[in-house]
Amino acid sequence: MTVHAPLPQHTQTAAKRGVWEVIKDYMMTTDHKKIGLLYIIVSVLGFCLGGLLALAIRVQLALPEQTLLVGTAYNQVLTMHAAIMLFFFLIPLGLFGFGNYFLPLQLGVRDVALPRLNTFAVWLFIASLILVVLGLFNGGAPSVGWTFYYPLTMDGNQTGVSVFMVAVILNGLGSLLGSANFAATIVNLRAPGMGLWKMPIFAWSLFATSILQLLTLGGLTAAALLTYLEIKLGLSMFNPGIGGVPVLYQQFFWFYSHPAVYVMLLPYLGIGAEVASTMARKPLFGYRVMVYSILAIVLVSCIVWLHHMFAVGVPEAWQIAFMISTLIVAVPTGVKIFNLIGTLWGGRILMRMPTYWLIGFIFNFLIGGITGVSLGMIPFDYQVTMSYYVVAHFHNVMMFGTAFLAMAGLYYWWPKMTGRFMDEKVGLAHFWLFMVGSWLTFLPQYILGLLGMPRRYYTYPSGNWAWTELNFASTVGAFLLLLGGLVMLWNMFQSFKRPITAGPNPWGGFTLEWTSSSPPAAYNFAHDFPQNFPTERPLYDWEKNGDTLTPVDPKSIHLPQDSIWPFMTAFSLLLMGYGLSFGWFTNYDPAVGLKPFADASLSFKIATAVLYLSFPVFFYSLFKWAGTREYAVPVAHHHLTKYDNGFMGMAWFIISEVSLFAILIAGYVYLRVIGAAEPPALRPNIWLAALNTLILVTSSGVIHKAEQDLHHGRASWGRLGLFITLLLGAIFMIFQVYEFALFGTESDWRQNLWQSCFFIIVGLHGLHILIGGTGIALPYYQALTGKMDKYNHGSIVPASLYWHLVDVVWLLIVAIFYAW
Repeated sequence: MTVHAPLPQHTQTAAKRGVWEVIKDYMMTTDHKKIGLLYIIVSVLGFCLGGLLALAIRVQLALPEQTLLVGTAYNQVLTMHAAIMLFFFLIPLGLFGFGNYFLPLQLGVRDVALPRLNTFAVWLFIASLILVVLGLFNGGAPSVGWTFYYPLTMDGNQTGVSVFMVAVILNGLGSLLGSANFAATIVNLRAPGMGLWKMPIFAWSLFATSILQLLTLGGLTAAALLTYLEIKLGLSMFNPGIGGVPVLYQQFFWFYSHPAVYVMLLPYLGIGAEVASTMARKPLFGYRVMVYSILAIVLVSCIVWLHHMFAVGVPEAWQIAFMISTLIVAVPTGVKIFNLIGTLWGGRILMRMPTYWLIGFIFNFLIGGITGVSLGMIPFDYQVTMSYYVVAHFHNVMMFGTAFLAMAGLYYWWPKMTGRFMDEKVGLAHFWLFMVGSWLTFLPQYILGLLGMPRRYYTYPSGNWAWTELNFASTVGAFLLLLGGLVMLWNMFQSFKRPITAGPNPWGGFTLEWTSSSPPAAYNFAHDFPQNFPTERPLYDWEKNGDTLTPVDPKSIHLPQDSIWPFMTAFSLLLMGYGLSFGWFTNYDPAVGLKPFADASLSFKIATAVLYLSFPVFFYSLFKWAGTREYAVPVAHHHLTKYDNGFMGMAWFIISEVSLFAILIAGYVYLRVIGAAEPPALRPNIWLAALNTLILVTSSGVIHKAEQDLHHGRASWGRLGLFITLLLGAIFMIFQVYEFALFGTESDWRQNLWQSCFFIIVGLHGLHILIGGTGIALPYYQALTGKMDKYNHGSIVPASLYWHLVDVVWLLIVAIFYAW
């Protein structure tokens, strides 16, 4: 390429730092690349842990009637393997690991839209994993399977279930913040001249995946929240003893967990497209068609969840409708495979390690895709739904789909991230061990499923035709995968003994990350780009047109300051999660109610003390975060829209909040319509609700006026408006607590489904009022301490937007609970 980047002045030859200095650096960093590395490192650790658990499962099933893992122990290992692989490897590695590292580089910007929020999100992710690990040593792992189906979660080790529910909520919050941040970055930043239709396909895949997360993660959050509340307080929408519907849990869970397959897959398909175009020396075949197929997957995947429930008694009309949608979603997925094949076809293919993994994906993913279509057929699904056929299909898609493309991305971008190459011969050994190991592990499981071997069983009898031989072959394949994983780790570590020789563009790539040094400097680019982007391959276009990069003095570049407070805020939520999991209320027993605190164990009392300690840590850290400027000097930020990054990030995040309340309210409306949740004779007072409505509507107008005053320099009026908004919010909460206390004493609200729904949804809205009030207190504090200027409006814009949301949700709550 003739488009060369000026050499950056970063510290490749700097003195080595001590371990504590490195840890401190990563605790405080706002650099998207270091945050991406944190996701990648933790995800690889999750892959190793989940893989070892899978190996234990395969050893147990290698021969019939073994006793290495039996009963609860087997179920615990199975649950932990699946949950760790999904939530701590497959989803975070592609979306937030590679995504954080390379999205700003591909867009030609210096960081994501909200750098400190990015730091907070990664430490929430790590905190959720720590909480899961702590659960192993304090109450044991859950043993109910990775789906945590109701009512299995109400029996056995409820503490282990509580830990996982809290961890899922923490992990989900970090995921939603990261997704909103990505969406805001793509819409609001991008290099000048780069339109949406000129973005690299990997950026498009991250954009679509982020939207899908924001739309659907509310389903998993609702399922986790309701499970936790029933364990701790006895509040339930699922309990058939009070008229609840257990299958409603599955509706909530699968509303997210089937789209989650595409949350895992789409970023890796984007990686595969980048690898194909670069290694074939060709433009991506059908770029626009591929973008449309990505967006089609996002749309259709939101309406396919019910095919996981064909065997639970869903009406036939619904089954047929969801069978059709399941078959439809295979079309855009197949289009993407043809895009990859068309890109490679006729190209001057560079056969290096990324290419091997890409071709391995294409060849093997088709098996998983075809078997997925077969599972969408209702009669066939009835026959195999609880068999090893489903296990084989899912692992086929995840291993040959996400894992193979994850390896393609790792080998493709390793020179960019480290400046070094991994050994090609060792890499080939890694590839073939994974290829043969995957075939040997998963292909026999299809046959086992067709022969009738059930899944989730810890043993099987001898004498069934071919079961022993096929299981033994599957276990041998698992050991080959273990060996391949060890080879991969050895290759990675060995590469650091080599000198930095990769150069900025070792593969001859066409996208903007290849103009930065390897590894990139903190500021990403020591140059500005031409403002014409004819296609999604700007380096090729600029070389053809004779355009050049404009050098920039790195000293003139202003980056966000590092801060310890996002880390400390996440740490306080880890403490809070620990207290909510192991303390707070003792688990609810319908026979005796809530057990007295005095009778609780010492560990329970310690956990409750940790919960109370977490609140001052949380608020102190949050206000310190708000009280420190993100940039050392006032900086005018480049935006592609008229909205600042705070507004854009909150606007995207609000989609997830709307989704959460919509799912819970839909569940309540369903229970009302079928006659299961009839309101009691004594209902909450509508006049008090009307007064609270007047208070909230007034507060919404007040904060809007305060926001305008602060933007126009009327600081004193702005501060007064924020104070009045906080006061009105406090009055609302006082009336709400009074209503709860009054209504809760009139009858046992755990034994009435309507009252349970009321306390769940209205109580969740009350929590959002507290969150919104805290959000308003932050700009009030910033205004009092002079932290706002013409470049920095503090957090007033997102706080105001969020407050309007909780007001609108309240109007809907009044309609369905007080008026209906």
